[in-house]
Amino acid sequence: MHAYEKIPLHLAGYILAAFIIIFHLWLLIKQDDAMAFLKKFPRNAKLGAILMGLGMFGFWLIVAPSKISPLSMDLNDFNHLKKFLVFLVPIVAILVITEVKEFLSVRGLGLCLLVLAAPLLGAAWQKTYAFKFLVPLYAYGMIVAGLFFVGMPYLCRDLINWATADKTRFKLLSLAGLIYGVAVLCCTVIYWS
Repeated sequence: MHAYEKIPLHLAGYILAAFIIIFHLWLLIKQDDAMAFLKKFPRNAKLGAILMGLGMFGFWLIVAPSKISPLSMDLNDFNHLKKFLVFLVPIVAILVITEVKEFLSVRGLGLCLLVLAAPLLGAAWQKTYAFKFLVPLYAYGMIVAGLFFVGMPYLCRDLINWATADKTRFKLLSLAGLIYGVAVLCCTVIYWS
């Protein structure tokens, strides 16, 4: 069993619900501040360096040999490349952070989303709880968003512009996210604990 498969579903549910609820409450309560932050987010170089560093470190933990990282994953036909990736990933991380200035925060967020989806999927893997699909559904949403944010980061900017163009729309989207977080929390307490 991989370390992610040992994560109890209720623990993943509590963490996911807490994140979703806190984030969307912030969007609702501090709407003007949140909208201003989100509009500046795609070009925030400092936050981009942090997110890219965290995402690359998470990726490094996954591709590092199992002797080094307990989160190491089997790469099947590419396992022989792990000895090179241990050195190559940090070098690429430094080069990306220092040389890629365009939408670095969006690309960093995309990488973090891709790395963070794995523990959520591992926690729900082969569990037979009611409504457990809420966790993988969110994780697959993270994967799709992460792929688009890394490959086409301007789509994140366009999405933010669309969501923040109308305060009512922004409030409805924030409320929908909050409802999803509350649903995950309720399922965690009622079914997964």
